[in-house]
Amino acid sequence: MNLTSPDRCEHFSCPERSLSFAVYILLYVCSAAVVLLTLCGNLLVIISVFHFKQLHTPTNMLVLSLAMSDFLAGIFVMPPMLIWAIESCWIFGKVLCSIYWLSASLLTITNYTIAQIAVDRYCSLSNPFLYMNIVSVKITRFVIVCNWCVVMIYIVAVLYFNGNFTSSVMCPGECFLFLNEVWTIIDLVFSFAFPLTVIIILYTQVFVIAKKHATAIKKHNNHTWSKTQKMNTYSIKSERKAAKVLGILVFVFIMCLLPYYIYSFLGNVIELQTETFQKVSIFFCINSTINPIIYALFYPWFRRCIKLIATLKIFKIDSALMKVLS
Repeated sequence: MNLTSPDRCEHFSCPERSLSFAVYILLYVCSAAVVLLTLCGNLLVIISVFHFKQLHTPTNMLVLSLAMSDFLAGIFVMPPMLIWAIESCWIFGKVLCSIYWLSASLLTITNYTIAQIAVDRYCSLSNPFLYMNIVSVKITRFVIVCNWCVVMIYIVAVLYFNGNFTSSVMCPGECFLFLNEVWTIIDLVFSFAFPLTVIIILYTQVFVIAKKHATAIKKHNNHTWSKTQKMNTYSIKSERKAAKVLGILVFVFIMCLLPYYIYSFLGNVIELQTETFQKVSIFFCINSTINPIIYALFYPWFRRCIKLIATLKIFKIDSALMKVLS
């Protein structure tokens, strides 16, 4: 979220639109296409994980949570943000500005969901037997609900204690979240530093463990293994593949995340430029569009689900029991 102070309102104004009508329409068409792609892609993930029982695993519950936050961001965050960028002016008023920032908490939920995925992958690879015995879909759902509740309570507290629900201070034509110095530090730690630290540390460990597993598998390739050993090896390979795919997800997420938070932090010590802030904000939100594309590229089960959904086979009796995992 953007951090600035009311005394900088003098720097903000709504410039006259200098774009040609054709460019103006093209920008709106492209923005609508991005929003539609975000909504459709994440809706396909949501339907897939909800409908097919074979996908009801702890890891996929976290993928579902991520898709839901991305889907809601596509509804409540991306449209006003893109319109704000095109118009170069906030045209929705102060009340909707507060609602907009409340909806922006979905981005923080995404941060913590990615961190939860990192924890899930680390536990699964570091101690797979303990993971299978303790971690269940029910427990994962409970953790996800707690994650959403904590983040929503936090963003309400941020808005309330900084007067953004009641204060009349607002730059004309702009929608910025005003935080004092204490809340600036709190927000930087809670929304960015802590989840990012967890993600980096645990994914470093995940790839170290995955490398050890790969070495062990290669070492024993020439030995005759029992059926149980082969099944364990297949399970380890599957976990390594999942870790790599989710590693790509995390890498893309961090690349989209960093410009936004770096600029938000610098906005407290330098003159904040509205156009630059809008660009890095859009770049951050585009992550919600990219995630389903990553699933489609690297998850065969997602491509199978898309085919079943597109051909309306999910409406058949017992379609929820269809095999989508190879």
